[in-house]
Amino acid sequence: MAASFEILKQQNAADWQAYIEHRFVRDLATGTLPEAAFQHYLKQDYLFLIQFARAWGLAVYKSRDLSEIRQGLESLKAIVDVELGLHIGYCAQWGISEADLAQLAESKATLAYTRYVLDVGMSGDLLDLHVALAPCIIGYGEIASWIRQQPFTLRQGNPYADWIDMYAGDEYQALVSSELDWLNARLAGLDAGRMQRLSVVLRDATRLEADFWQMGLDLS
Repeated sequence: MAASFEILKQQNAADWQAYIEHRFVRDLATGTLPEAAFQHYLKQDYLFLIQFARAWGLAVYKSRDLSEIRQGLESLKAIVDVELGLHIGYCAQWGISEADLAQLAESKATLAYTRYVLDVGMSGDLLDLHVALAPCIIGYGEIASWIRQQPFTLRQGNPYADWIDMYAGDEYQALVSSELDWLNARLAGLDAGRMQRLSVVLRDATRLEADFWQMGLDLS
């Protein structure tokens, strides 16, 4: 069987499931997540997006051909020119102003995951960086799809329906598919040693993303 992202996930199945089905995610699905927890998550996610933009800037630097440079640049521009503005607008709907966002300090969970991604990208190559980002890019798409499939999901009157719909929507799911195609094309043919090193990256990144959910519950 050719190496693929699915194999990396299978090697870290317990950690991936703990992330995808975290209590924060389940409470989003049932609409029972305390508003304060979601607001805290939204604030830190704003800071996360800023570091995410830096990671795509690093991806441009780590690129070895024009197509990879363009991919990294398009992702960087999407965050800076579109996603941050949308996030600021969404935060405003939850009573969080842009001035509030500008005064935020990064939580320990935000620092841990974002700096881990940047460190992996600096010390490794472009593939290492993409695998470190996979729990966010691919994971959010899986989480939203998983939520929609659960019988306990509140489908009417869920205060978090917009968040779920955004990541379950066609536009984001197309981004997930594109990222999977990119990863699988580069993972195919890798030897066992390289796959094992990437498996460790995915394991650590997935655990740190799960900590990001836990942060919302702990409010710290």
